[in-house]
Amino acid sequence: MDELIPLSNATLGRLPAAVRVPRYDRSALTPGIVHVGLGNFHRAHQAWYLHRLFEKGLDHDWAIVGAGVRAADALQRDRLLAQDCLTTLIELDPAGTSAEVTGAMIGFVEVEEDNAALIRQMADPAIRIVAMTVTEGGYYIDPQTGDLATGHSDILHDAQTPERPRTVFGAMVAALRARRDAGTGPFTGLSCDNLQGNGAVLRRTVVGLARLSDPDLADWIDTACSFPNSMVDCIVPATGAKEMALARAFGIDDHAPVTHENFRQWVIEDDFCAGRPAWEKVGVTLSDDVHAFEAMKIRILNGGHQVLANPGEILGLETIADCMAHPLVSAFFSRVQAGEIVPQVHPVPGMTPEAYVELIERRFANPAIVDTTRRVAFDGSSRHTGFLLPGLRERRAAGLPVEGLALAEALWARMCEGTREDGSSIAPNDPCWSDLQEAAKRARERPAAWLAQSRIYGDLAQDAGFADAFARWLTLIWEKGTEAALAAYLEG
Repeated sequence: MDELIPLSNATLGRLPAAVRVPRYDRSALTPGIVHVGLGNFHRAHQAWYLHRLFEKGLDHDWAIVGAGVRAADALQRDRLLAQDCLTTLIELDPAGTSAEVTGAMIGFVEVEEDNAALIRQMADPAIRIVAMTVTEGGYYIDPQTGDLATGHSDILHDAQTPERPRTVFGAMVAALRARRDAGTGPFTGLSCDNLQGNGAVLRRTVVGLARLSDPDLADWIDTACSFPNSMVDCIVPATGAKEMALARAFGIDDHAPVTHENFRQWVIEDDFCAGRPAWEKVGVTLSDDVHAFEAMKIRILNGGHQVLANPGEILGLETIADCMAHPLVSAFFSRVQAGEIVPQVHPVPGMTPEAYVELIERRFANPAIVDTTRRVAFDGSSRHTGFLLPGLRERRAAGLPVEGLALAEALWARMCEGTREDGSSIAPNDPCWSDLQEAAKRARERPAAWLAQSRIYGDLAQDAGFADAFARWLTLIWEKGTEAALAAYLEG
């Protein structure tokens, strides 16, 4: 491509004919949603559905205003505002690559330490949904109790100085206080993170935080606001040099392009206190039983990601497709799924757990998706507790064996020691990395030291059926290596 065209409203008409561009008047869009966490996933998933709805000529008063509460969000704000909040989505299909520019986002709130601009935006009566993708571990929930972690410094700060909150949840509480006092009504809080019962989790965080400073407001939020559960699914790699080059290959100078697979799914509980876009007209499933969809996706796909990524990191396999191409790692994935994950998953309309595993295997093996093992392995302290350990607990409660899941936990412990089997270092990859690495180093000689992390394993450390299997696998990994342990499991 000889000419690179900077992405903006003014240049949409100059983009190559092969690139699909918005077919609606973006200047006529008005905001209805604030979305916190403008990463790749949101732009490839939730924003895409809204973009397609706008193309149908519908719901143009539901455009997105982006927001963030971290210093890094300010950089994303600058990138997106410089290109009029447009995003190039590049679909990676083995049959061919295609590009589409989406335009559902029309602004980005200034990122401030006290979140004053964010509070004002969420307090605007035009905003009827506050949505977020803030990662699974970003909700300040104690993994053992399921309640708000009231001792966390961020939560203490927001409870003591609610007018200058540090967290998105404190900003939501402040905005809802302003809306209640002005009589402009509540908004819906919509979590789009991979959490079982993510709406219920968001409710506990927001209401729990409000209760620390204003019990009456907490009661109003709990009664007036809605927090629907949802399930989101699309594999969206991080953006690096290769992704930037793909955008340039289409002739587009986009400083924040997004690549994604040719699959999307969004299931939402239809519980919106202030209205919602007609998402069902563009393929979103509205269901009273989101839990079953969540459980299938979180346990099979997200749990499966951890099953693959930890041995992949130890063995130096760079992508999830590489993991699926490794005979021992992929066989380990398939056996754990069939023997210890699928039996704890119920079917959903139109899909059995077994068929879903086959679908996931095809998606994970897609060589066009350069989804790094490092990205998938990130924040294992949240992802293992949310994706693998619930099913492990269920099996132990039923007296069932957990050899494969115990091996998965042992591989995580080995990974967190911080070196690969080729001697290279694994860079810190978890908010709790230093604690994990310390425990992993102790566990090399005494495996129980890993399970002693009570915030992760709780009373599982005392479950002999799990603890003994974990110790046996971790010892074998350190003595003979990851491939030897995988082969022993597969032969067992």
